Amino acid sequence: MTNHQNGPEPGDQHHSINEANHNPSEPDIREQEWQHGEDGVPEHLPEELSTGETREEAYRSDMPGAAEEPVAPVQARGGREKKKRGGAGWLQALGGGVAGSVLTLAIAVPLLGGDPGETNPPAESGLQSESQQQSSGAVTKVSTDGSLADMVEQVSGSIVGVVNYQQQQQRNPFGGSGGGQTAPAGTGSGVVIKKDDQSAYIVTNNHVVEGASKLEVSLSDGEHAEAELVGADALSDLAVVKVDAKLVDAEPLAFGDSDALRAGDSVVAIGNPLGLELSRSVTEGIVSATDRSISVDTSAGEWEMNVIQTDAAINQGNSGGALVNMNGEVIGINSLKIGGSGVEGLGFAIPSNDVVPLVEEMMESGQVERPYAGISMYDIAQIPRGELDGLPNDISKGVYIAGVDPQGAAAKGGIKEGDVITAIDGEEIEDGQALRRYLYSKLEVGDQAVFTVYHDGKKTEIPVTLGSNKASSPS
Repeated sequence: MTNHQNGPEPGDQHHSINEANHNPSEPDIREQEWQHGEDGVPEHLPEELSTGETREEAYRSDMPGAAEEPVAPVQARGGREKKKRGGAGWLQALGGGVAGSVLTLAIAVPLLGGDPGETNPPAESGLQSESQQQSSGAVTKVSTDGSLADMVEQVSGSIVGVVNYQQQQQRNPFGGSGGGQTAPAGTGSGVVIKKDDQSAYIVTNNHVVEGASKLEVSLSDGEHAEAELVGADALSDLAVVKVDAKLVDAEPLAFGDSDALRAGDSVVAIGNPLGLELSRSVTEGIVSATDRSISVDTSAGEWEMNVIQTDAAINQGNSGGALVNMNGEVIGINSLKIGGSGVEGLGFAIPSNDVVPLVEEMMESGQVERPYAGISMYDIAQIPRGELDGLPNDISKGVYIAGVDPQGAAAKGGIKEGDVITAIDGEEIEDGQALRRYLYSKLEVGDQAVFTVYHDGKKTEIPVTLGSNKASSPS
């Protein structure tokens, strides 16, 4: 399967974990290893993954549509500092043979009904830091007098449940396809982050809402409210939904400074492990590490996610919930975990300093704007050598262009199907993940980048002026 640059990577054998024909009765290999925080707990951790098992299958066990299962946030233009992420080698020992990378840029086309950015009008204003919110009266700083119980009591009301409903196909006993009905496909958590006169805005994980035909929020008073998707971003695994402000009594939570965290700092995770029956469960732990980099597969491709590691218990269903410091400030959005026999205390959260600019942009325009080249690709390591049209034998790294969007930047620059890209601006491109990482971390819409391309075995330099994913198709 081939996909454009901002979508699934051609040649990758990953499958969508939200496919409508998923059969919950079948054993799901994703429950054996890497998991996101949704329903269902694995019983064992295999010593090694079977041949053909994908990182996505072994990792994202809580995505909607997979028995209530279903990661490098990208830096937005302007206010987001561009970082070069580290490798994920430290995870290989933990995986007991897990090779390759694991995230939320999935190599399958997102199953949301259309562009999330088209579902809602933009919000009138963005988020505020804790100090800004306090001065404006939007948020009252949590005063705990040193009591953890007081802090949790004040914060918990702003943590909600998020239920993903999907259309279920029914079989017609007389032949043909029967009519479908909407049923819960997964449950996660969310955090109230902003309120105005009309709406209350809630941040959660993209994998919690992905593929939904309807979204519902469970509030602290037990009431349920239908939610509207404001924006979603598969690469960062973040999404924003909104509900009627009149239904939400809780005040928005303030964001703290995740850059100020140190290993050993105390933190609390609040969410809905294993579903709404255990809503607003509280677990306490410490920050185990502040700058981990985990490679994962998402519905927009492969990506490296920058995360906070914590030993606070994060279970399936905690996805999208808050990781808070002892002042009651949100310093992360819980997103990932490693689970299995013999594995304890390995949970991961998206840092608040990455969350804030991304959700600001989603509330303003419905999506995160990124550079768009308009290509679909394979890693050349996946292509039989005889199919590489005279590529020199000493070239073993790069991406093979399987398709080109005629209206995309690459086509306008002269890149053609069958070409091989080996570098951008002189920096070697080893594979599709490296290409995306360079585009999204170091370049912006409108920048000109020089692509080193082999065409019919001959090396050439092609300048490409990058477009915007907002003007392109979802893939």
